[in-house]
Amino acid sequence: MKTIEETNNLVSEVQITYLNKISASDRIKVTKAEDCANVFRSVSRYNDNISLYECFYAMYLNRNNKVLSVMLISEGGTCGTVVDVKKILSPAILQNASAIILSHNHPSGNTQPSEADLNMTMKVVQAALLMDIKVIDHVILTEESFHSFADEGLI
Repeated sequence: MKTIEETNNLVSEVQITYLNKISASDRIKVTKAEDCANVFRSVSRYNDNISLYECFYAMYLNRNNKVLSVMLISEGGTCGTVVDVKKILSPAILQNASAIILSHNHPSGNTQPSEADLNMTMKVVQAALLMDIKVIDHVILTEESFHSFADEGLI
């Protein structure tokens, strides 16, 4: 049996870091679905791949609906991507986010959510509620348009 001293090198250490370099007055405020779509479209990697393959992003907001950050959650193929709820919530907790806006694209150009889109969104909504974080929208982007779950009463 090993002593505590002998096991110190066998224990993993986790370090959590969040570097905020944007002042509160310089943060973008989102008030409607079009604002959300525009913020997501401003992420060059997302915009560059919008008609090629599915990408899933999360936008994190403070209590005043000002953007704290936007993060790539997953990239997939032409007809889907895998979304891990933990990858969405971990950054939200780290940043003390009050709200999350989800987004993914449909390379096909069809803005209508699939059954899988609806189910995954509800899964994230329920998980976030346990952390007192509200998912306020899920925006599906295409090259020419967007669809807001909130505007359609789906969230």
